Amino acid sequence: MVTEQDQIMAALQYAIQMEIDGKEYYLKSSRESRNEFGKRLLATLAAAEDIHRQRFEEIYDALRLKKAWPKVSLQSPNVGLKTIFVEALQQIPSTARGAITELEAIKSAIDMEVTSYDYYKNQGKSARYDGERDFYEALAAEEREHHLALLDYQEYLGNPAAWFVKKEHPSLDGG
Repeated sequence: MVTEQDQIMAALQYAIQMEIDGKEYYLKSSRESRNEFGKRLLATLAAAEDIHRQRFEEIYDALRLKKAWPKVSLQSPNVGLKTIFVEALQQIPSTARGAITELEAIKSAIDMEVTSYDYYKNQGKSARYDGERDFYEALAAEEREHHLALLDYQEYLGNPAAWFVKKEHPSLDGG
């Protein structure tokens, strides 16, 4: 018979593997990117996935030893994402275009983030402990931020000039 504890442990193992896979994908994509902005964004996302994995491993070990959900830091590792976008605004060349393969890689990354978000939201809904629910909700929020950053980067790669106009809201006022 599968116990509630077994279900939680299996969910954590699955989440650990998702984070490992995500980190590997982001590192590979970062190495292959020809865009410095993309390299930094993807490396930042890889680091965030590693932090998530570490959190899951801490929880897994605590549950295995204590059989209770531990208190876990919910501090977000996404601080660097906003800085990367601000720097991109300052350095954008109007002729920059993303390679098709990079756009495909970003599309795959977006899909991964949506899958992660959905998984964490569902885990939060079925959580038995307040700490567990809060943790999964915080992770879902972080995955949502990753998703939005990747959508922004996808737009940047597809049409940098339009991306710049959208972000800067320049206007010609005739003055």
